[in-house]
Formats: sequence, structure tokens, C-alpha cells
Amino acid sequence: MSTTTPETTTADAVGTNRWYLSSAPIIRALVHLCVPMAAAMIVGAVYNVINAGFIGSLHDNALLAAVTFGTPILGLVMAVGGVFGVGGGALISRLLGAAEREPEKAAEIKHVSSFAVWGAVIAGVVLGAAGLLLLNPLVTLLGADASAVPATSAYVAVMLAFVPVLAAAFCLEQLVRAEGASRQVMIGLIGSTIANLLFDVLFILTLHWGVAGAALAMGLSNLGVVIYFVVWLQRNSENVSLAPRWFTLSPSVLKPVFGVGVGELLQASFLIVTSLVLNNLAAAYGDGPLAAMGVAVRIAQVPEFLLMGVTLGVLPLLAYAYGKGDRARLFSALRASGIVVGGVGVLFSVLVFVFRDQVFTAFVPDRTVLAIGVSILTAQLVAMIANGFAGLITSLFQATGKALAATVMSVTQGVLFIPIVLLGNLWFGLPGIIWALTVTEGIVFLVGIVLWLAYRRSIDRGLFEGSAERADAALEAAA
Repeated sequence: MSTTTPETTTADAVGTNRWYLSSAPIIRALVHLCVPMAAAMIVGAVYNVINAGFIGSLHDNALLAAVTFGTPILGLVMAVGGVFGVGGGALISRLLGAAEREPEKAAEIKHVSSFAVWGAVIAGVVLGAAGLLLLNPLVTLLGADASAVPATSAYVAVMLAFVPVLAAAFCLEQLVRAEGASRQVMIGLIGSTIANLLFDVLFILTLHWGVAGAALAMGLSNLGVVIYFVVWLQRNSENVSLAPRWFTLSPSVLKPVFGVGVGELLQASFLIVTSLVLNNLAAAYGDGPLAAMGVAVRIAQVPEFLLMGVTLGVLPLLAYAYGKGDRARLFSALRASGIVVGGVGVLFSVLVFVFRDQVFTAFVPDRTVLAIGVSILTAQLVAMIANGFAGLITSLFQATGKALAATVMSVTQGVLFIPIVLLGNLWFGLPGIIWALTVTEGIVFLVGIVLWLAYRRSIDRGLFEGSAERADAALEAAA
């Protein structure tokens, strides 16, 4: 007679999302989890370029400026969704892994998922309402001059009205990923991008609603992705529930969710500040360096998104293995991810550097920009590799619930970059600005190594607590 439990059967069903987390070969699991994430991010980057083209076709610089001024608000909203989504998603994956040994753990997932989604919605309502009440001073704070105020106000107002939807969309994306369903995440995000483009055509080119139409298109497309993720979870997830009756403020949920999620909010906040500082410093050297910097960032985006696809995609796998107590699988996944990050980073860096002249002239025909552009691109690519490894370490800490270490990794870049770029500008001028991010990312990676060594024993203890040895010992004690 078989002794296989229902939980084991579910986990071992070949080809299911749970199987990829539980027992699929590591390479297959990484392909399943990471490739769709990278694809969706690249499609999103392409959309950003096309969307800028739609707005640019209106031949009004104030409209393009309005979208630029509104970008920090969008980043902040995504970070709010990340507080609940990333923290909740990591906890759900750990509980799924723990449920293989302790089936009662699965019941806790309903509380986590309901808290994450409704917490994101409530925070979005508060943030959106506050922003609308303080719209005029907010637009001024964003830096809009007199000519850009009307367009910026229209863009930001519509975006603020959709803040609960945007926060919920980002949160739900993390919860679906937590179950290993990265392919469904890719479908949702790419579908949302296509819908956004269609709405852009309608609202911007046909109805001539300008940037308000662009914000409305973004809000409605995200509403579509919310509906898609909610329907998918209700139909396919055995454990996740979005019903308000499961909402809880229990410390056992709040502490791990906020412990990991707050780092995402702080990281996004620092990124906004550092971006503003960098742009202002670079602007003092004229349009050439700014143009070269913009081109270098776009070129480096493709390999950077591939690396982010790996570091974000592997998080549910690491969390599941940790919750299950499967030390071998955790470190196999970490090792394979590290090899992929290093391999992809070095390969793309070499290819882009070898063909740097052809790549740069495709974006900017001005040969005077090429020399400074190559220097900026080199610095960007080296920083990208260091950032890939630092991101992998951050995902490990988030997956294992090491909130303090994850938060330190999330904020270190922002804390270090501002003094480094200011001193670099003071001591070395433009080269100091160009290489400031590279130096910062290198230091962050070293900080990650130090933290990994410091937390290695704690992670090993957590693995043992969720291991088969612990379960066997508990059974023996009960007997």
C-alpha cells in the first residue's frame, strides 16, 4: 500500500508549477522560473520606448517632461506594492515548502495572501487620496516648471486615481510567482503591455487626450492584469485566497512580510533620489554626456533585465527549498543561478564592448558622443555584473526571511552612491560621475559577501528546522 501523502503527490506531479519548485532538475526549474520573467521585463522596456514615441508624436516637449516628472510617483507606487508582494510572496513560497513536511502550514497561506493583497489596496487608497488632496504642491515638488505644470498635473492626477490598482497588480504578480507560475506572470505582463499599447492608440492618437490618456491607458491595462491574476489564482491555486475574511494583523504574518518588504520600499526611495542627483550632476557637463548616458543605459538594459530575470525568478525556488529544509536543493539553485549570472553578464559585456561602435552609432550618429559613450557603457556593464551577484544575494536573504540582511542589501546602494558620486565629481569631474555607480555596486557586492558569511550559520539552522531530520525527531518524541 502506498504511503504517499496528497501533499507529496501534488509536489511530485511532473510539469506542475509546484513540481518546478519542489523536485524538478535545477536547470529546468531555472528556465521555467527565470526566462519568462526576463522576457516580460524586456517586453516592458520595449513598450517604454514605444510609449515615449506615441507621446513624442504630439510634438510637445511639455508632455514628455510630464511623463518624466511623474516617473518617481510610479516607482513609489510599485514599491508600495512590493512591500506587500515581495514580502508576502517569499513567505508563501517558504510555507509551501514547509507544507511538504507539515501539511498544516498550507493553511497559513490564506492569511498571508489576503493580508498582502488587501494591504496593498488599502495602502494604495491612502497614498492615492493623499496625493490627489496635495496635487499642486506634489507637482511642484516633482520639479515641474510653469510650462509643464498643467500636463504634469493631469498625468499625475490620473495615475494617483489608479494607485490602488497599480499596487494590487504588482502585489498579485509576486503572489503568482510565489507558486512557481512565472509563465502565467509573463502572459499577464505581456498581455497588459499589449493592452496598454492599444489604449495608447485610442486615447493618445485617436482621442488626443495627451498624457492623461497615457496614464489612463496604464491604469486600465493594470486593471486588466489584476483581473487576470485574480481569476488565475481562484481557479488554479489550492492555497492562496484573496477573500477579506482571511485578512489578519497577526504578528506571525506582519513581521516576515514587512521585514522583507520594507527593504523594497527603501530601495525604491533611494533609487529615486540617486537618479535625481545623478541627472543634476551630469547636466552640468552639457548635453553630450547626458545623451551618451541615456544611450548607454538603454544598451545595458537588455543584459541587465536578463540578470534580473534570474535573480527575481529564482527567489520562489530558494524560499521553497528553505521552507522544506532541502539544503542540497537550495545551494544547487544558488550555485546554478550564480553561474548563469556570471556567464550572461560576461558574455553580453564582451559582445557589446566588441561591437560598441556599431551599437552606439545606431542610437546616436554624433561621433563626438561616441568616445564618452564607450567609457560610460564600460562602467555600466561592469556595474551590471556586480549588481547581478548582489541581487542574487539579496534574493537569498529575502527567500530565507533574513529581514535585516535583505534590508541592508536593499539600501546600501542608495546610502553609498550619493557620497561616492558627489566625491567623484569633486575629485575627478565627469569620470568620477561615470564610475561612481560601478564603485558603489562593487562595494554592495562585497557587503553581500560579508553578510552571507555572517548569516550562513543562521540559514543552516533554519534549513535544519524545516528538514526531514527534524520531522523524524518530532515523530520519535511523540511516540
